[in-house]
Amino acid sequence: MNGLSIVVALLVGAIALAAGYFLRKYVGEARIASAEQEAKKILQEANRNAEATKKEAQVEVKDELHQLRVETEAELKERRAEVLQLERRLVQREESLDEVARELGKREQSVSDREGHYRKVLEEAEEAKKEQEARLEQIAGLTRDEARETILKQAEDEVRHDMAKMVRHVEEEARHEADRRARNILALSIQRTAANHVVDHTVSVVPLASDDMKGRIIGREGRNIRTLEQLTGIDFIIDDTPEAVVLSGFDTVRREIARLTLTKLVADGRIHPAKIEEAYSKAKEEVDQEMQEAGEQATFDTGIHGLAPEIVKLLGRLKFRTSYGQNVLQHAIEVAHLSSLMATELGANPKLAKRAGLLHDLGKAVDHEVEGSHAVIGANLARRYGESDAVVHVIEAHHNDVEQQTVESVLVGAADAVSGARPGARRETLESYIKRLENLERIAEAKEGVEKSYAIQAGREIRVMVKPEEVNDEMAALLSREIAKEIEKELDYPGQIKVTVIRESRSVDYAK
Repeated sequence: MNGLSIVVALLVGAIALAAGYFLRKYVGEARIASAEQEAKKILQEANRNAEATKKEAQVEVKDELHQLRVETEAELKERRAEVLQLERRLVQREESLDEVARELGKREQSVSDREGHYRKVLEEAEEAKKEQEARLEQIAGLTRDEARETILKQAEDEVRHDMAKMVRHVEEEARHEADRRARNILALSIQRTAANHVVDHTVSVVPLASDDMKGRIIGREGRNIRTLEQLTGIDFIIDDTPEAVVLSGFDTVRREIARLTLTKLVADGRIHPAKIEEAYSKAKEEVDQEMQEAGEQATFDTGIHGLAPEIVKLLGRLKFRTSYGQNVLQHAIEVAHLSSLMATELGANPKLAKRAGLLHDLGKAVDHEVEGSHAVIGANLARRYGESDAVVHVIEAHHNDVEQQTVESVLVGAADAVSGARPGARRETLESYIKRLENLERIAEAKEGVEKSYAIQAGREIRVMVKPEEVNDEMAALLSREIAKEIEKELDYPGQIKVTVIRESRSVDYAK
């Protein structure tokens, strides 16, 4: 019984499985058929939508083409109207030109008629002139060419005489007027620039609390004073002068550093080589700072801006530079003011004159380090640090190292001479100054072929006039070199002296 039940159960299970399989197959096929129908419907709907969209696009394209055609036709109509208007204008102009051509034709005919009439009149006048000339030749007993030559010679003599008198008169008037105006301008400029003058010396004195300090400054076996002189490059003179040490040297920057160094050592009381080096380093920094501030103050006092920092520092170095005892920085500031005032009076450029006047001695800040005249050195420095060509030219030309080509260069040269020539401006005594100029002229005039010599520029230049029939160009070049060598050998002088030999032929006459 149990076995039968199992068989029945198995059969029922098998039938159930078969029924489930066929049922799932039927349901799946039904779903597939339904999906295919749905897909066909979707495809048909998409085709209908695409067709509708295509028709709409065609309609829009047709509308746009129609609109474009309308706009194009309107633009063509406007262009045709413009072309027609231009054609009408051209026709009018052609008619106007035809009218002008007809008028010109009438005028040409009239001119031709007048030309024929004038030609006839000229021929008649020429015949009358020939008849008169023939009668004049008979009366005067001279041919036409001889009479013309005589009249022209007389007229030329009279004109030359009158012209010579006029030229001489104008030259005298111009010279007197130029001298008067130059004196007035210089006097006005000097009066308006009331600068103080303090002559700088080549020595400095450091006061001491007592003479006992002198031995400490000298040090054991002189080691302290040797260290000071080696570091500073200045001579320390310790003599019988009570409670003072004298510092001697021509380099004012080094002398000032040495003075500050010794002052610090005396105040501190401890003097030995290590302390000396420390004090020297601090003094050097203070002097550098003082030079920077002096340069900035100079630009502030003169109202000059836009200078390169290197130029400002070089200007500050001029505070410790002297020329014949005159402080070069104060001299530069005074030249700037004088140049500006004179430029204003003459209608030149006062700003350019003031700027170039302040920088004209810039080369003196480094002339002991660089070969050449301070004018050329200063011009090169100004050019290197971005100054204009006009300023560079003034610096280079203020001592006639190159030809002066601008009014400002002449004014700065004049202001330089005025500042140096003021009473008390420079240390050199009148007697020694005159003696130096006489020696310069004596050396030059002792040469063969020299006619006259002139020492100018406060003895910084000598101009030698030679006889042109005895000295040619090659000999003039050799003569300038010989004079320069002899000056170097015989004379003592600061800076350099320019020797200029001038050879020329002149022919002068006066028509009275």
